Amino acid sequence: MTETYDVVIAGAGPAGGQAARDLASRGYDVVVLETEAEDEFPSRSNKSTAGTFPSTMAAFGIPDEVVMNFTDDVVLESPNHHYRRHQPGAVLEFADFKNWLVDEAVADGAEYWFDARVSRPITEGGDIVGVQYNGDEEVYADIVIDATGPAAPLAKKLDVCNLKREKQAIGIEFEYEGIDVDAEGYADLTDAMMLRLDHDIAPGGYSWIFHTGEDTAKVGVCYLQNESHRQNSKSGYTIDDYLQYWVDTDPRFDDAIRKEGIQHRGSAHIQLPDRMSTDNFMAIGDTVPTVDPLWGEGIDKCMRSGRVAAATADRVLTHSERDTSASELAIYDQLWHERVAPKVKTRLFMTEMLYRVSNERYDELMRDLHSMPADKLESANKGDLLGMLRMMKLEDLTTLARTAKDWYRN
Repeated sequence: MTETYDVVIAGAGPAGGQAARDLASRGYDVVVLETEAEDEFPSRSNKSTAGTFPSTMAAFGIPDEVVMNFTDDVVLESPNHHYRRHQPGAVLEFADFKNWLVDEAVADGAEYWFDARVSRPITEGGDIVGVQYNGDEEVYADIVIDATGPAAPLAKKLDVCNLKREKQAIGIEFEYEGIDVDAEGYADLTDAMMLRLDHDIAPGGYSWIFHTGEDTAKVGVCYLQNESHRQNSKSGYTIDDYLQYWVDTDPRFDDAIRKEGIQHRGSAHIQLPDRMSTDNFMAIGDTVPTVDPLWGEGIDKCMRSGRVAAATADRVLTHSERDTSASELAIYDQLWHERVAPKVKTRLFMTEMLYRVSNERYDELMRDLHSMPADKLESANKGDLLGMLRMMKLEDLTTLARTAKDWYRN
């Protein structure tokens, strides 16, 4: 017997989990297909630094029970300087957080099928009507949602989002104990989330230390596949090598011991999306490129995209004729640009510029931030063009021109 649902969601990450949670609470028949087996979920998919802020905690009702440590500050580091900003946040235990999303949705009636690897869309007359998983198993739905992240087997086969592998961010993170979070000559990272801009450690990207209590922290490196990475990379180095190089050379890690069996690996698309929906289909979360030049906030963006996808599905499924055509689901694209990633073009351009400049410019930026009003930095991070221009200097014109040239060419 063929099983049919209102909505099928591929992927049980923050975006898929939030979409399932919202739709199930509205009484829809929802099933989530997750690649991992239930008894190991989430292990291979446990790939987030899991730093977030009070606005996200409140907006989605995230409980304190999934928080590893509440933080007081965000710290930005360059090779020789740092800048501290008071900004309360929370470092989540990502596995507990994802399991909480599962429990919430299941309590409202959603189904989760674990050990179910989605392989391709099922189409009729050119429109997606379901998905194939685990070889030749099939499930059908009025709406299919791809929340599988960069793998995106459904979005790619449907040619949605214009995904390209060469435009990706690649990251790795381990958890350590024995870290000196208040080392001499460095910023005090007690109850702080720190991002470091330093091409020696993360060419074309950034590294981080998120304090998780006492002498423990999440430590990671991420770089973008960009011009800056190609120019500054060390020959033969993998992402693992860069993280190990940082641990070997930074005195804060002199007595650090890596926690066995705890690692987070992942990637994300860093590019302008075109459309994110088509007939009977939406792509959400890390399947869709999202950007935030300084603070990241990936969990927030994933969950917001899940929420606006659920709102869109609710809108079209409530109608007596259940019109799930591309023209009706296009409301998701509109909401994504308004509520998930506003001013996405400017923010992506800023991100590319930020990771192209030199280490010397990073040092200068940290010095400038001390005399810069906090609202100016915030407006630039939110994609305000004038805010971005106010932060630039004459020496940045070359980087601006080079970035603009690449944008025009691509």
